[in-house]
Amino acid sequence: MEVVILPSSKEIGALAADAIEALVRRKPNAVLGLATGSSPLPIYDELARRHDEDGLSFAEAHGFALDEYVGLPLGHYESYREVIRREFTNRVDIKPENVHGPDGTAGDILGACAAYEAAIKAAGGVDLQILGVGTDGHIGFNEPGSSLASRTRIKTLLEQTRQDNARFFSSINDVPHHVVTQGLGTIMDAKHVVLVATGVGKAAAVRDFVEGPVAAICAASVLQLHPHATILVDEAAASELKLADYYRHTYTNKPAWQGI
Repeated sequence: MEVVILPSSKEIGALAADAIEALVRRKPNAVLGLATGSSPLPIYDELARRHDEDGLSFAEAHGFALDEYVGLPLGHYESYREVIRREFTNRVDIKPENVHGPDGTAGDILGACAAYEAAIKAAGGVDLQILGVGTDGHIGFNEPGSSLASRTRIKTLLEQTRQDNARFFSSINDVPHHVVTQGLGTIMDAKHVVLVATGVGKAAAVRDFVEGPVAAICAASVLQLHPHATILVDEAAASELKLADYYRHTYTNKPAWQGI
């Protein structure tokens, strides 16, 4: 696990975009794992800018969303399928048919989850997975207590998660109680994971999953076992890390050719 501490979300977005651009230029049909929420927005903004100004193309790429609410109708403004379209895929040249998400409207949720796992595998697996992290350490919607080997499945949201997401809805009463999410085992299959966290509100979660034990109570801690996990945080999110100075020293002195 590499921890990189940067001054702001702008620098974080640019560094993550560097990794994605290098991947897509090297492998035009790359498979990207797409996350929603506020953390990835600077990444998507920078990729859209590079598409518009530098000709960065996603025409052959594929995208797989991390998760989706259960029960929201197709086309609902806050469904994650629509959020990803607005934030990223409609701003670049990726083909709509190459963008996939879990089906939260399926009559057979279990069957839809199995089909989603099969679709990721058929695409060759995720090359680079973008992640945020919840205040309780969840990634995707793998809430505390999730199996570290879990696959795509239905989950019940913690009340804290519903409260955190209520800002996107008219009221907390409109936030669904259930979601479909890639499991921790699914996420761990990605070849490269890039997790972004900013703000003091994420500091405790960052401390716990980076420097705490690997445990189901903090789902993101499973990333300690990933062979290529990059954690991009600002100073506020890094404020509770014991080894912050070491992480800064390591990144400052790494070879320029190494990338992230």
